[in-house]
Amino acid sequence: MHPKQLLDRYQLEPKKSLGQNFLFDENVLVRIVDAADVSDGDEVLEIGPGLGALTRLLAQRARRVVAVELDDRFLPILHHELAGVTNVQILHGDILAQEPGALFTRPYKVVANVPYYITGAILRHLLAAAHKPELMVLTVQKEVAERLTAVPPHMSLLAVSVQFYGRVQTITTIKAGAFWPRPDVDSAVVRVELAGVRPLPLAEEEAFFRLTRAGFSQKRKQLQNNLRQLGLGKEAVGEWLAMAGVDGRRRAETLTLSEWLTLHQTRPLTGKTGA
Repeated sequence: MHPKQLLDRYQLEPKKSLGQNFLFDENVLVRIVDAADVSDGDEVLEIGPGLGALTRLLAQRARRVVAVELDDRFLPILHHELAGVTNVQILHGDILAQEPGALFTRPYKVVANVPYYITGAILRHLLAAAHKPELMVLTVQKEVAERLTAVPPHMSLLAVSVQFYGRVQTITTIKAGAFWPRPDVDSAVVRVELAGVRPLPLAEEEAFFRLTRAGFSQKRKQLQNNLRQLGLGKEAVGEWLAMAGVDGRRRAETLTLSEWLTLHQTRPLTGKTGA
């Protein structure tokens, strides 16, 4: 059933404030599930199931689906539409206020059409979780997908932050007409395959991201200027960059993830980077 028909049945309207645009193109929904390689041994977290279109497809393939919905108006719809589907657990709540890994006792995947206004927050929350997913397939704004998959000289802090944890690729793009209500932008499906081995020990991650935040803090400034806010003088920053083999006149968006890791590993013992 078309989302408008279903909402009309329950006398509901989508909330723009919650970014509610419902994907109803069956072919695209199937492709999302395919991209996650969902099989009968998998446990899946779905964020924002909405009216349950993607949830139903996930349930047909997965061992278990945990669907977390913030808008309590949709709970009766979900329970009705998924009646008799025994491997779906519907939870009311804000995923940002929960520890995602606590919902599972085994490796899990995330498959979701996330609200666009909190895409960044959801990514940060999932990647910062103590028990991270092994794979994420998310529908995001096309522009966000381009930022996530960026390479030098177009890197962003978001790209470094996500690519630090794993391989990111765009699976497909989605025209705005595949959603109701129709959004103002096109969308894309991205797959994030988390690496089995961390590029750095857990204890060093905070210092690494402090470094990258400083590097990207003022986009138009050269790296040698931005890194001084880490509590180092001009000469110390210059020596650090030389040791890492990075030209200080470059800007943050031109560095590869490998170069950021080298900068972290050669960081001075003084200054905030070593805190």
